[in-house]
Amino acid sequence: MSKRHDVGTRTKTAKGAREEQTGQQEKAHRSDSGATRIEKDTMGEVAVPGEAYYGVQTARAIQNFPISGLRFPRSFIRALGLIKWAAATVNESLGLLDRKSADPIKKASREVVEGRWDAEFPVDIFQTGSGTSTNMNANEVIANRAAELLGAARGSKLIHPNDHVNLGQSSNDVVPTAIHVAAAEMIERQLLPALTRLHGALAAKAREFDKIVKIGRTHLQDATPIRLG
Repeated sequence: MSKRHDVGTRTKTAKGAREEQTGQQEKAHRSDSGATRIEKDTMGEVAVPGEAYYGVQTARAIQNFPISGLRFPRSFIRALGLIKWAAATVNESLGLLDRKSADPIKKASREVVEGRWDAEFPVDIFQTGSGTSTNMNANEVIANRAAELLGAARGSKLIHPNDHVNLGQSSNDVVPTAIHVAAAEMIERQLLPALTRLHGALAAKAREFDKIVKIGRTHLQDATPIRLG
């Protein structure tokens, strides 16, 4: 090989490396500016909103299930955050997650619990039977937020949605558990207090109308007098 050819090859190689680096920087810039970023899965590439914390699986679910326009309620999203926080805590205690990964996952999960990222859960309630899309939605949001807490870009997979956030879980574990957790919290916080207030209101009306007598009605006929209260 001539020296001239060798120099030309090195020049092209260096140029290619610079172009690749420039392309990566441009992709990062588009992500930061709120345009789109490109993410890949086994089915190919998908354009994801640059500012979104969700990723390719959620983006596909949005495309695949534009059915009702109904999203999961706050109580269910909160339950997902609690489950992911608990899973990360246990996985760390078992030595399956190192502290560097577990800490940002737990912090991101707590932010989901607090409701900071509810807008990042756009998947329709009518979807695959096991709720895989919504489980992955939670995994991606938490993974990208955790990566961001570590100084990495969204979509970088520094914290992986499956390998880290969903470690030791499946959609058939997470979604039914989230339903039970959400129901238990809503019963405790809303239903039982509402029933207590209803009981009090009915008891007050019973006392208020206790001395009022009216004719009872049986089979559309007058019957024995009764107290209205």
